Amino acid sequence: MMSIETYNTFLWVMAASAVVVFVALYFVEAGYGMLFDRRFGPPVPNRIGWVLMEAPVFVAMTALWWASERTWEAAPLALFLLFQTHYFQRSFIFPFLIRGKSKMPLGIIAMGATFNTLNALMQGCWIFYLAHADRYTVEWLWSPQFIIGALVFIAGMAINLHSDYIIRHLRKEGDTRHYIPMGGMFRYVSSANYFGEFLEWVGFAIASWSWAGAIFALWTFANLGPRSASLYKRYEREVGEEFTSLKRKRIIPLIY
Repeated sequence: MMSIETYNTFLWVMAASAVVVFVALYFVEAGYGMLFDRRFGPPVPNRIGWVLMEAPVFVAMTALWWASERTWEAAPLALFLLFQTHYFQRSFIFPFLIRGKSKMPLGIIAMGATFNTLNALMQGCWIFYLAHADRYTVEWLWSPQFIIGALVFIAGMAINLHSDYIIRHLRKEGDTRHYIPMGGMFRYVSSANYFGEFLEWVGFAIASWSWAGAIFALWTFANLGPRSASLYKRYEREVGEEFTSLKRKRIIPLIY
């Protein structure tokens, strides 16, 4: 396992790269989903693509947890379960709920899988190996940080799942048109699913009260903030006044 000095350098690199990605994605749209672009590589069926992209983080985090001496300690286990609940759903349930026969570029899958593996290393090394032994004791479960963070995480996941459900039911089988999502948090933002996911990782950052969690939340916004802006512009072009008259924000209600 890496030393604390090496790990701190790793955190700095991850934080700096999040800033670079945030700026870059305002100029180069990530070409998947509604913004699919063949320039990012040969197309792969969406279901397979999502499993290949998301499963590595679930597997890597499980391996780090199982190999550690903190496997059955209550607080590390609770943080592990929060993290893995999201990625189990994302890796093994969400892909098989997807409707239609859309594709995902192989390059996007490779980049996503790479980041996810690095993120598992960032979270797992801290929680299971490098945090001081007296940091995540059983008393941590009653701390304001953990309680508030866990509640924010659960709220974010509920928003994310509900928003995904709305998106899946926008059109019937065989219909390829794009429709404006309605209801739930879509009343306030055009990318409610992304708002929910961002909220999840803000909650995890609070629950773990760690730089690793904070940098992951930063990365989440660095990825989804620009993407929500790109989708907003796409809705403006394709739907026009029907969309703009709703006066929604992009990803964070009342703010952005």
